[in-house]
Amino acid sequence: MTEKPRVAGRSRMRRFFAAALPFWKGQTKVRAWGLTLVVLAFVAAQIATAVGVNTWNRLFFDALEKRDTAAAWSAAAWLPLLIAASALSLSALVISRMLLQMRWREYLTRRLAGWWIADQRYYRLQFVAQEQAAPEYRIAEDVRLAIEPLVEFAIGLISAAVTAATFAAILWHVAGSARFMLAGVEIVVPSYMALAAIGYALVASLAAYLTGRPLVARIAAKNEAEAQFRAEMTRLRENAESIALIRGDADERGSVGENYGRVVAAWLRVIRQQGVIALVLNTNGALFPIVPLLLIAPKYLAGDISLGAVMQVVAAFSAVQAALIWFVDNFVRLAEWFASVTRVDELQEALEGLDIGTIMEGESHIAVEESDDGAIHIDGLSIAHSNGRIVIADANVVIELGEKVLIVGESGTGKSTLIRALAGLWPWGSGSIALPRGKSLAFVPQKPYLPMGNLRTVLLYPEAEKPVPDEIVIAALKRCGLAYLAKRLDDEDKWDRILSGGERQRVAFARLVIRRPDIIIMDEATSALDEDSQTALLGLFEAELADATVISVGHRPGLEEFHDRKITLEKRLAGAQLTSRRLGKSLWRLFKTRKAANDEAA
Repeated sequence: MTEKPRVAGRSRMRRFFAAALPFWKGQTKVRAWGLTLVVLAFVAAQIATAVGVNTWNRLFFDALEKRDTAAAWSAAAWLPLLIAASALSLSALVISRMLLQMRWREYLTRRLAGWWIADQRYYRLQFVAQEQAAPEYRIAEDVRLAIEPLVEFAIGLISAAVTAATFAAILWHVAGSARFMLAGVEIVVPSYMALAAIGYALVASLAAYLTGRPLVARIAAKNEAEAQFRAEMTRLRENAESIALIRGDADERGSVGENYGRVVAAWLRVIRQQGVIALVLNTNGALFPIVPLLLIAPKYLAGDISLGAVMQVVAAFSAVQAALIWFVDNFVRLAEWFASVTRVDELQEALEGLDIGTIMEGESHIAVEESDDGAIHIDGLSIAHSNGRIVIADANVVIELGEKVLIVGESGTGKSTLIRALAGLWPWGSGSIALPRGKSLAFVPQKPYLPMGNLRTVLLYPEAEKPVPDEIVIAALKRCGLAYLAKRLDDEDKWDRILSGGERQRVAFARLVIRRPDIIIMDEATSALDEDSQTALLGLFEAELADATVISVGHRPGLEEFHDRKITLEKRLAGAQLTSRRLGKSLWRLFKTRKAANDEAA
């Protein structure tokens, strides 16, 4: 497959918002708009209380300057009310903001997780986008890091814009104009404090942008290194037994150390850049309270304004500053947010790539169709790896209803890949596979999946909600050599850990007995069983599942006795070829099957 071009930052943003903004449409729009209006109302209330505190500053300090005790106490009497209003509006804003964040994150998480799980994309993603090492982390964590700061940024920007306009008007009205002589000419600068606040904020913002711009890419690289490290640790945990048995500790320790070394290197690049940004921010922090005092001091010393007006102007200047340098204060968080947006959109892009109609434009793919005669038809089937290399070339096979077919071949001839294509999991290639219309299909892998829950849920998976009498479930357990578990149907346990590989394969056969599917596709489904147990379980295809069509892959001796036909995959330069041979049934097989089944039940 050809490598996709990198998506520009602007395109990443546009694609992310295309997925996230429908929260305000459709079924969630009432909740979304209701929460948004509540948040905006409390933003307005918070700004109103800030204006009230600013006005209180002037009244109180004017009273102090005039030594007017009555006016000072009168102003002080209003302070508890202002504090209560400010605290209540801020608390309500925090609560409503968090509700909006949670509901928006819930919407996007459900959408992305549903997209990932649907149509087996969670399976095929590993073949077409190996760089997506931990898609579950991107859904669980990067969605949160993309949504929660975004709400705070939106509130911050709205609040900053309204605050800047409101307090700039106060500066215009209270501070008045600056007058000074230049070459004998009087120069008048109207609303000089408001203009100074805007100019100062522009300089500070430009400095922050220039020093912080490289941080976006460095944070993205750091997050990717962290994800790779987590994936390495997860791989180690999932393969713990195999690694421990072959004493692979030293190699794994070296691999983990190497991966974490990349994390450290990425973090050091982030730290260096944040040090540069910190220098700009700390310089601004030192100048922030001094600049308005220096600008207003001449007018106060000249007696043009009162002390209360000075305090009001300084507070208003600080409010305008805080609003206008919002970008400066949030640049690091903006960089981190954009890195998370990028990771979420990369996952979206990879999932889009799994849609046949999207990434395979101009390319052929395996068509999965329906047949009317109850048979499975494989016509002109060529199967390729996701990189385009042909594995199986031009296969043509008809598997009749109720037929038992064994697929064999050397390692690397594509046996398991053929099974995946039959199960609808492998679209890469050409030709068609027609499965009988209206027939149920069950896939039995080498390592069956056992979900969380009680044993009944495990046995009925993936139809755990379907009502099945306990008698049928218990009979299936006994038939498959698991009679000792019959008393534990309602027990919840970590079944995927406490059951051995052979027991898990027996559970898979018990599921077949319970569900009785029309088509059964197996991939090394008895590899963990001894020969007698294998004989007993494969005997199901002579008794309980005699009418089912069976396609299985396996190498173990004795398998041919339970199949009607054997398909052999033979390696060729242009891809493996299929040859088919009928297998004769024997009375000896029937005798062995019945004897093994009786032994299992006993």
